[in-house]
Amino acid sequence: MSVRLETGDGLARLLIDRADKKNAMTLAMWEALPGLLQQALRDPAIRAVELTAADRDGAFCAGADIAEMLAHKDDPAWLARKQAAINAAQYDLTRLPVPSVAFVNGDCIGGGAGLAMACDIRVAAPSARFGITPAKLGLVYPLHDVKLLTDLVGPGQARRLLYTGALIDAAEAERIGLVEEIAEGSSRLIEAILAASPTSQSAAKAFVRRVLDGATLDDAASLTVFAEAFTKPDFAEGARAFTEKRPPRFRA
Repeated sequence: MSVRLETGDGLARLLIDRADKKNAMTLAMWEALPGLLQQALRDPAIRAVELTAADRDGAFCAGADIAEMLAHKDDPAWLARKQAAINAAQYDLTRLPVPSVAFVNGDCIGGGAGLAMACDIRVAAPSARFGITPAKLGLVYPLHDVKLLTDLVGPGQARRLLYTGALIDAAEAERIGLVEEIAEGSSRLIEAILAASPTSQSAAKAFVRRVLDGATLDDAASLTVFAEAFTKPDFAEGARAFTEKRPPRFRA
């Protein structure tokens, strides 16, 4: 299916592994993603997910497999199945309960950009290029992915990228907010994530999602999450480490 999972040391690595086709996504690959994510989350030791290409010297993901789409363009049932698979994969990736990081090497195009945007944080190699190219194919980008793009770069930049299908380099992607960091790898960021409090991260992730979905004020649920943090083991360890002047040792 050309998408696979590796786990270890608290990290689940979701690898796109179809280098001979620039990691273009087939229907089978889209349909495999939710199951792989659930498999990762069944391990209570997993603290974060990294999405990247198995081949760090090639493309991150060239988007949808255009040859496959052309072969099925007159099959409404197949097209509906493809759209449902994309929506399910993107929705589940966006709403993972643990932090997610996309490390983008090479080209990150169309649906590949959608996958990167569905992660919490994007780290781009200096050689990375980004493009959202439906306007060059006469296609339409999914609404869910348009929202992810607009949340990151704002409506003006989102329109520019969508209207033109232009490719931009890593420096410009960082400048407009499409990526958070340019680096040769994501290990430093992931190490920092794994060293911090999972209680804090889980709540922060949920709160950011609520803000992006329109929330502006605390309610009973958010206030309860805030108050209960003081009763959890992570606060006890964090406070103890602070007073003892040592790094905290949080557990999953």
